[in-house]
Amino acid sequence: MKLLFGFVLLESGLADTINKINDFISSNILMYGLLFAGLFLSILLGFPQITKIGKAFKLVFGGLFKKQGPKEKGSMSSFQALATAVAAQVGTGNVAGVATALTAGGPGAIFWMWVSAFFGMSTIFTEAVLAQKYRSKIDGDLVGGPAYYISKGLAKTGAFGKFLAGFFSIAIILALGFMGNAVQSNSIASGIKGIKGLGGINPAIVGVIVAILAALIFMGGISRIAKFAELVVPVMAVVYILGSIVILFMYADKIVPTFSWIFKSAFNGTAVTGGISGAVVKVAVQKGVARGLFSNEAGMGSTPHAHAVAHVKHPAEQGLTAIIGVFIDTILVCTATALAILLTGAYNTEVSKGKFLEGAQLTQGGFKLAFGEGGAIFLAVCLSFFAFTTIIGWYYFGEANIKYLFGKKGLLPYRIIVIICIIAGSLGEVAIVWSLADIFNSLMVLPNLIAIIWLSFEARDIMKDYKTKLEEGNVTYDYMVK
Repeated sequence: MKLLFGFVLLESGLADTINKINDFISSNILMYGLLFAGLFLSILLGFPQITKIGKAFKLVFGGLFKKQGPKEKGSMSSFQALATAVAAQVGTGNVAGVATALTAGGPGAIFWMWVSAFFGMSTIFTEAVLAQKYRSKIDGDLVGGPAYYISKGLAKTGAFGKFLAGFFSIAIILALGFMGNAVQSNSIASGIKGIKGLGGINPAIVGVIVAILAALIFMGGISRIAKFAELVVPVMAVVYILGSIVILFMYADKIVPTFSWIFKSAFNGTAVTGGISGAVVKVAVQKGVARGLFSNEAGMGSTPHAHAVAHVKHPAEQGLTAIIGVFIDTILVCTATALAILLTGAYNTEVSKGKFLEGAQLTQGGFKLAFGEGGAIFLAVCLSFFAFTTIIGWYYFGEANIKYLFGKKGLLPYRIIVIICIIAGSLGEVAIVWSLADIFNSLMVLPNLIAIIWLSFEARDIMKDYKTKLEEGNVTYDYMVK
């Protein structure tokens, strides 16, 4: 008993230390680094999120219901790549993370979340373009991502480029493929436990079911992952957004005052209101920017794996498509969460004296106030789908890096470990695993940030080439895939 108690204390202490290190990295280095990258790339590229936003929407939705032409073997269509990226972007952070940012930073945090998304659109454009340019082909399948554009784009640096690429690959496999998917599985088990009438289901059973469903998709390779994302992700996002739109109609008289509150709090701070802490402008900026950046994953190096394998005429086309991913994740889904909380007044729901709803329970409280017990069930189901699609997206990102490090021979062991992590994650939180997932998630951003700034002028040249060819009416690109 003493040994067990000692282990728990050791694990808890180590987890606290890791959390402090991660807080320093994410709050100081990453947040400002990602924000600087977004601002720098926006200026360098001529603000494509403004000048080319119409073209971006047309590329994504213009031919949505038209029959798609033949695509290259081992690739995805542009929309499938976007859906796979959004599968990873839209996750539990859109529900729990936004609620946490709002309660800690006040309504003003939502405004700064929008600002970070705006600049993040240029960052994700750059990532997608570079992923397209430097993609490779392994055993007939296209593959790409930061490890590929770091190792090839920084080839002149010799060992430095190889080290950064290898470091990134190991970090993302651990952060997303293994530990991250355990976290997502735990979210699904917790969400089902919160549904009235299903709380008695053994979490292990939930974990096994999730693992089997995920494995069936994994084993189908890139084509099955693409088909799953294409069919499920749009429905998932639309259903959640529609639920939030209904809340807008139900609380229509509060829409203008709520938006006014958001804008005023962004520049004047927030007084204590129910579960919303009093926050100065600095905290609102910090919480909002961090939530936006870490939700839409712009600059984090994850989504380029999906955009790399899109079958498009020109890399810039997938770069513009990637911009819409940030729009969907942050401007639509994260905003939907914030409004569900603010309009319904869920932040004033007191669960005990002086204690208010927080995290995912706060968002669930908003839907419950609007729709009753059915709203709570609706949110729990949405949260489970968000987590499951994230598992599929994160698995795929890890797979691309397994191929980079070991080739296809590494896939079977990788899949087995991911399945074990999914089942283990459903059984309960292990503080040290959750903390390590966070710190590896932060660490993988560093080499990616170095690479996209280093190669930014290549992205600018590709953008210029695209503009010229658009004017000429002949959009083509000479892909050099090895």
